Amino acid sequence: MSSAAPTTRSLGPDLRLATEVGTDVDVLVVGLAGGEHGPTLATGAEFLGSFANAVLDSLRAVGAKGKAEQTIRIPAPEGLGVASVLAVGLGELATESDARAEQIRKAAGAAARALAGTSVAAFTLSELDLTSTALGAYLGAYSFTDFRSSKSAPKPDEEPLATVVLLVAKASDDAEKRLRSAQVIGESVAIARDFVNTPPSHLYPAEFAARAEALAAAAGLSVEVLDDEQLSADGYGGVMGVGKGSSRLPRLVRITYDGGDKKVALVGKGITFDTGGISIKPAANMENMTSDMGGAAAVIASTIAAAKLGLPVSVTATVPMAENMPSGTAQRPGDVLTQYGGTTVEVLNTDAEGRLILADAIVRACEDQPDYLIDTATLTGAQMVALGTRTPGVMGTDEFRDRVARISQSVGENGWPMPLPTELRSDLNSKVADLANVTNHRWGGMLSAGLFLKEFVGDGVQWAHIDIAGPAYNTGGPFGYIGKGGTGVPVRTIVAVLEDIAANG
Repeated sequence: MSSAAPTTRSLGPDLRLATEVGTDVDVLVVGLAGGEHGPTLATGAEFLGSFANAVLDSLRAVGAKGKAEQTIRIPAPEGLGVASVLAVGLGELATESDARAEQIRKAAGAAARALAGTSVAAFTLSELDLTSTALGAYLGAYSFTDFRSSKSAPKPDEEPLATVVLLVAKASDDAEKRLRSAQVIGESVAIARDFVNTPPSHLYPAEFAARAEALAAAAGLSVEVLDDEQLSADGYGGVMGVGKGSSRLPRLVRITYDGGDKKVALVGKGITFDTGGISIKPAANMENMTSDMGGAAAVIASTIAAAKLGLPVSVTATVPMAENMPSGTAQRPGDVLTQYGGTTVEVLNTDAEGRLILADAIVRACEDQPDYLIDTATLTGAQMVALGTRTPGVMGTDEFRDRVARISQSVGENGWPMPLPTELRSDLNSKVADLANVTNHRWGGMLSAGLFLKEFVGDGVQWAHIDIAGPAYNTGGPFGYIGKGGTGVPVRTIVAVLEDIAANG
């Protein structure tokens, strides 16, 4: 029995299409494009009708510039039928479609964040790009308040935007289909965010497995859960080695969606909390390690999205879950583990634990003979040193790595292709085992981790590894459609890659 059942709250606002501003709409959202001659109303302003010039004059009078994500709210002209108009800046609109789509997603997200306390808002940005507006608004309105008591619960004027109306000139089956897709993807990102934002006191391996199983079963997917006894008996030395320092023992979850001939394996790091183990981390900011299961959250959510979208591709998520704690039973630096499949690894640093549980899961995933394998993890601080906190590093087999990175950039998650230099491989040699889990230097740490994982990928499998150490968790202020805490990266990348494989093989 799950000790803390998944929340039944709404994951985001209700989304609906309309061809005119309804009488229940409280706020009309319009886009402002910036330019050297001042802001101009973007496509969709026709829903203002004869009030367009008056609204634009009022916005200019109060200092609206059309700067990207700038929001300004003014009273609506009498007769427009809404109480107020919210203008959101788009900046100078890009000509390239992917860049423009991301501008619109960010603007819609900023508008949704600015509309806390609003019941119904109608967005005219949907005339620029329906899918991007719907997804940006959905994600921008996300809120996580499960652990707030009545003392700090949101006041009515702080509640997230409840309903988003997407205004379109003409309703169509295609518009409904695009809206449905945006909602599924938005819900899946929100599922991943919820997992990441749930504190480790309430999300430990057994509970994480129970919640994943419940979500997958609700989506009609088959689920297998291995407990610590089964993991030990079956030789999952990496998962057991990392998890044995905790009183809350490991799990491994397998979720399968059977949708088509092409087979894709997904693997995600599920460290529900990472102290570093015996190689303990500094105390400062350790609380952010509640996010160390962001990769696991993403692959669970992506598999559910594939099922809900009915993609003609088969997907199996293999998700190792453990808590990395120091104790009398924890693994020590210098220990040797036997990974699933037989490879031995000398553990030089117990804080390089993610690669140990991923290695077990990758070998198991490759036993299914997938055509493609994507693994993702909050794996290395070196990712942030190299690429910052918003740009995932993508490694793997050259062709698939570049394909994943290109798709990631097209959806606004901005994955960047990185090499796996052969000269770094020898630095993973161990004096007593097949491999060491870290090198003896600090150079190219993200790449060395990728090279370690490469050792466990089956021959002939097209593979991509996505390091999301920074991008999975926003410790700064909100921006665009991203709030503080879990971001849901790289759910949108993975779903888009699955769609691309389904369409193109």
